[in-house]
Amino acid sequence: MKRALFLILGMGLAACGTPQQQCIAAATRDQRVLDRLIAETERNIARGYAIEQVTISRPVVLDCTPRPTAATPNPVPRTCLRDGSYTVNRPQAIDLNAERAKLASMVAKRRDLARQAEAAIAQCRATYPE
Repeated sequence: MKRALFLILGMGLAACGTPQQQCIAAATRDQRVLDRLIAETERNIARGYAIEQVTISRPVVLDCTPRPTAATPNPVPRTCLRDGSYTVNRPQAIDLNAERAKLASMVAKRRDLARQAEAAIAQCRATYPE
């Protein structure tokens, strides 16, 4: 029963938005990705360095005492080691001139994508009027 409920909810979430909104979202997906990359590059240039996310693994001490049962109402406490991971942000050196060139290239590409998206958006609105 729970599985069916989750399946129905999952299908409902996948179909969020009107057909026109879904069409426009698909037509502008690359543009949105590029917008995020442009914003990140601008932050890197303003800061003077990039921020890299690194996942680090290390052993973590856990309480592995078994649960009490009828046969062993007071189990012997014990600990065990498990691998744990966490993410840290580290500064990363960047070539500011290369970042500026990359930014200029992305801004130019974004203008091209915006022009292309206009036609696709018009087609979406014609195909799926609201």
